[in-house]
Amino acid sequence: MVEDRYEAICRAHRWHVPSPFNIADVCCRRWAGDAGRIALIAAREDGTDRAYTYRELQAAADALSAALRARGVGPGDRVAVVLPQRFETAASLIALLQLGAIAMPLSILFGPDALSYRLQDSESVAVIFDARARDAVLEVLPQCPTVRVRVAVDGVPGGEPWADVLGADPPAFEPVHTAPDDPAVLIYTSGTTGPPKGALIPQRAMIGNLSGFGASQNGFPRPGDVFWSPADWAWTGGLWDALMPTLYHGMPIVGFDGRFSPEQAFRLMSTYRVTNTFLFPTALKAMMKAFPRPREHFDLCLRALMSAGEAVGDAVFEWCRSALGVTVNEMFGQTEINYIVGNSCEDWPARPGSMGRGYPGHRVAVIDEHGEVVPAGEEGEIAVHRCDIHGDPDPVFFLGYWKNPAATERKYSGDWCRTGDLAVADEDGYLWYRGRADDVFKAAGYRIGPSEVENCLVKHPAVANAAVVPKPDPERGALVKAYVVLAEGYAASEALTREIQTHVRTLLAPYEYPKEIEFIEALPMTTTGKVQRRVLRLQEEARAGGSEPA
Repeated sequence: MVEDRYEAICRAHRWHVPSPFNIADVCCRRWAGDAGRIALIAAREDGTDRAYTYRELQAAADALSAALRARGVGPGDRVAVVLPQRFETAASLIALLQLGAIAMPLSILFGPDALSYRLQDSESVAVIFDARARDAVLEVLPQCPTVRVRVAVDGVPGGEPWADVLGADPPAFEPVHTAPDDPAVLIYTSGTTGPPKGALIPQRAMIGNLSGFGASQNGFPRPGDVFWSPADWAWTGGLWDALMPTLYHGMPIVGFDGRFSPEQAFRLMSTYRVTNTFLFPTALKAMMKAFPRPREHFDLCLRALMSAGEAVGDAVFEWCRSALGVTVNEMFGQTEINYIVGNSCEDWPARPGSMGRGYPGHRVAVIDEHGEVVPAGEEGEIAVHRCDIHGDPDPVFFLGYWKNPAATERKYSGDWCRTGDLAVADEDGYLWYRGRADDVFKAAGYRIGPSEVENCLVKHPAVANAAVVPKPDPERGALVKAYVVLAEGYAASEALTREIQTHVRTLLAPYEYPKEIEFIEALPMTTTGKVQRRVLRLQEEARAGGSEPA
């Protein structure tokens, strides 16, 4: 039985943010004096790898910082980093942070439209890319007149080669002294509910992430810890939940430059003796279906697992505990205010299906539309107060949306920062997720939260993944419709449809079962692993109007 130490931990926690403060200093420079300390194990699909030390990482970052400064890049300038999980990505981020510039990590999966929007909106002055992003980057650069510096990794055409930019004998670099509130990173939201907005993250947010990271990773770091996550370093999940906190603690992280698959994930964890990881529920569902008993196939030494992005659900929760041998610590956060709610199975008891409690240092509540805290058991919107329980400012908050003060203002109700996610809090402060405010819908007068139905669907052996959306109906307003991705070995049929419907009807309320099921090859996903229900909802609305969506 886990002792519940939650209240004592929260009372003892106090924020301390030094000034001046720079993320690069605490995540790399302070470890560079230890010549043998490993920072990154760069792995590739072909099975080759290379380990880089903190000293090597700092040397590359210093050379790049000096080169960018010589090319006119300085404090406050936005620089796009369009790279996968590789050494040059980490070096670029450290270089930009210690230069005082604003790093803008972008996914290599972005097409020209997504890249063009972000480069133009941010008025970026430089871009760093490799072969995967080259074509898209070069296609949009004529539309981005502010970009004047191009650095091409691997010597691909279209920019100054990385090796030439760093030089054989780079000059010494003196880092910029930054304040805790100085901007550090610009990350654009995934745009699941509208056009992407640039969230400007300050230097101090690094500190704001740490209490949640340590709790969700069961006391990270411990001797011998190795971290790996498939989460793209271009996003909050990969950057703030994996790469940067691992470097902050001076520990090694595995960077895999390749495509995710359940088998590859298990092989990486086995080969590199990964002890700590962050896996999206989507990834866990795929791994659960592909390897119901993974320890019969792989030699794992996993001791902590965090999951976020969607509700985990009790089916995945139980598989993690029984098949992986770890209790999954579910976590909730946003680009704007990350790592704010979650579990820590060694410090307070995990409750299957709950998203956890507010992490130490974060004052979290469920509020109504007027910004008032609602009683336990009543549904409302998850929100975080600007100050912790001691009255001290919480350093995790973003500075605001880039060039969008109106959207920034709408994010707050007084001192409460709204998340747009609905939940119910119980008497002990555990939160129970109900879904995005814009994902919840009514069918025949009943309020439907898609996550509960989706969790029930994936319990059926034929269902690998599912998304639930409303289908417009003239009589009942909407019907519950499920888009289902089948597990390997199953084929779509009317009989299977009825079987899945009966499965849900048996476990949930009669009004919650999907009246219609459509089998598809893959769900529309953001690059952060979230299901884009909005895409499916718009598709249903278009069909109801007699047309097919673009």
